[in-house]
Amino acid sequence: MFSKIRSLIFKLDPELAHNLAIKALKLNYFPINNFTKNSSIQTDIFGKKISNPIGVAAGFDKDAEVYNALFKLGFGFVEVGTITPLKQYGNPKPRLFRLEEDEALINRLGFNNSGAETISKRIKSNSPDGLLGVNIGPNKDSKNRLEDYLIGVRTFCNIADYITINISSPNTENLRSFHNEIELDNLLGAIELEKKKLINKIPIAIKISPDIEVNSVDKICEILLKYNIAALIISNSTIFNRDNLKNINKLEKGGLSGKPLENKSNILINKFYHKVKNKIKIIGVGGVDSGISAFEKIINGASLIQLYTGMVYKGPNIANKISKELSDILEKKGIKNISEAIGIKN
Repeated sequence: MFSKIRSLIFKLDPELAHNLAIKALKLNYFPINNFTKNSSIQTDIFGKKISNPIGVAAGFDKDAEVYNALFKLGFGFVEVGTITPLKQYGNPKPRLFRLEEDEALINRLGFNNSGAETISKRIKSNSPDGLLGVNIGPNKDSKNRLEDYLIGVRTFCNIADYITINISSPNTENLRSFHNEIELDNLLGAIELEKKKLINKIPIAIKISPDIEVNSVDKICEILLKYNIAALIISNSTIFNRDNLKNINKLEKGGLSGKPLENKSNILINKFYHKVKNKIKIIGVGGVDSGISAFEKIINGASLIQLYTGMVYKGPNIANKISKELSDILEKKGIKNISEAIGIKN
C-alpha cells in the first residue's frame, strides 16, 4: 500500500508529512505487526528480552506520542526524543529535506520538543508496551548544559528502560564539544554521581557523531568503560558525505542521514567493537532499510540496530520486512540466533 501512495506523500513538505504520519499512528491507521515471532532474532538488552533487534531511532517520535503504535508495527524497541528540560521550537522552518535519489534526509530541526515535564507525564499516563529509551539533550540557550542532562536523568530514570545522552546532533551549536576528552569525562562523571544520589541504576547509552576523528576512538572508549556505560549508539547524522549526492538539497545545512551514512557508520561500529567487545552494547544506526543492511551492522559489531530514514522511504511495514529478511539470512547461514553473528566480520 505504501508504495502506491508514496509519490503523493512525497509531494508534501517533509515535516508536514511527518506530522501527518504521527497523527495517523495516534489513530491506529496503520496495520499491526503480522510477522510471526522467530526465536532466531530474539535478543537481550538491558536485562530484558525483545522480539527482534530492530528499533526506531530518536527523532521520529520526538514527543513520545506514538511509541506503543510503533511497537504494534513490529519494532523491538523504540527511542523517543531528543527531549530537553524546557519546551523549545527548534530551528526556523524549512528544516527537513528529502534527497530522494540518494535515499537520504537532511535535517536541522534543533531539538524541537514539548519539554521534559510534559513528556514525562505523557509516558506515565501511557505505559510502554515494549522496551522504551529516552534520548535527552540540553536546551539551545541553556547556560549550563551539563545540568540540563542531569535534569533529563532525574526526570526519566524511573520511567524509561534506558536513557541516551545525545552529544552528537550537528544542529545545536557546540554540542559535539562533549566528545572532547575532558568534557566527556566531566559529563559522565556527573551523571554517575547523579545516579548514585538517586539510588538508580538506569542504563546509560551515549549517541556519538560519525564525524569524530579516528584517533579519538581509543580515548572515548577508555572514558565509556571507566563509567560503565551500557550502550554506544553509532551514529548520529553527518555534516559530511555530500560530494557524490545527486539531489540539490545536498547543499542544505544540517545533518545527513540515510543510505549515504551506511558505510561510514559500519566502519565506525567495527572500530569501536574491536575496542569494547562485549563490555558495551553497540546500537548501529545509518542507512538501515533491509535485512542485508541490518545484518551488515550486526556482523560489524552492533547488537541492535535503529532506523528512521529507512521508514520514510520504505514505509511503516519496514520492521516486519527486516525481521523476515534477517530470519532468512540467519537460516541460510546456519546461525541459530542473531547474537552469534555480532562482530563476526573480522
